[in-house]
Amino acid sequence: MNIFNVRKGQLVYYNNELHQVYSVKPFFRQSVHLIRLRDFKQELTTARTISLHRPQHLDSFTFNRNVYTLDKDKMAAVGDRVMVVYPSPDYLDHHYLNAIEMVASIESNGIISTEENGIKHREYWVMVPDVLEGAKNIDLYDESILPEEGETPFETIASETGMPRIGDIYEHVKRTPPSTLMVVGIQGENIYLSGGYKIKKKDLENQENWRFKNHVSEELM
Repeated sequence: MNIFNVRKGQLVYYNNELHQVYSVKPFFRQSVHLIRLRDFKQELTTARTISLHRPQHLDSFTFNRNVYTLDKDKMAAVGDRVMVVYPSPDYLDHHYLNAIEMVASIESNGIISTEENGIKHREYWVMVPDVLEGAKNIDLYDESILPEEGETPFETIASETGMPRIGDIYEHVKRTPPSTLMVVGIQGENIYLSGGYKIKKKDLENQENWRFKNHVSEELM
């Protein structure tokens, strides 16, 4: 399904693979900024090149090299990932359509995410880290067309098209409260963060500890 009103958070197919709309810049020629869910590779494109996918119960997909299945009937527990399929944020919250967040705590009417969003139980579906019975894989729009072999892996994507890059902002979700740091330098496999921290690229990719938030340019616009 082709779409014309592109919205942040929408799940779409681009080049046959599942992506998420990260941002929309209407005054740019390539106005749609996508992130491929299986490895977080970034792409710039236009609305006419993408097709919409609306999440369904038991959709199974790869998120940062791990397979998950959406389960609308499961109640979230601390440490679970959830997808916000029916966003209804209060004025202090900033979650959005199909936002993927990690559960930090449970309350009677919802959860508090590591992004400090209050998400009601009716707003999210749990991402179960497994392929559930009856699940349908949605990684590819056309399963007869496989991704090209020899594609540049996530770890070596150039900073212009992938992550990390200087100016990327990450949140350390295991700290209390979570801390936000910016990439200020890259040398080989070493990533230098604000505050004098140095970390290996593979460690920064660990979604149990680190969460990519945005690029500093997004905060300046």
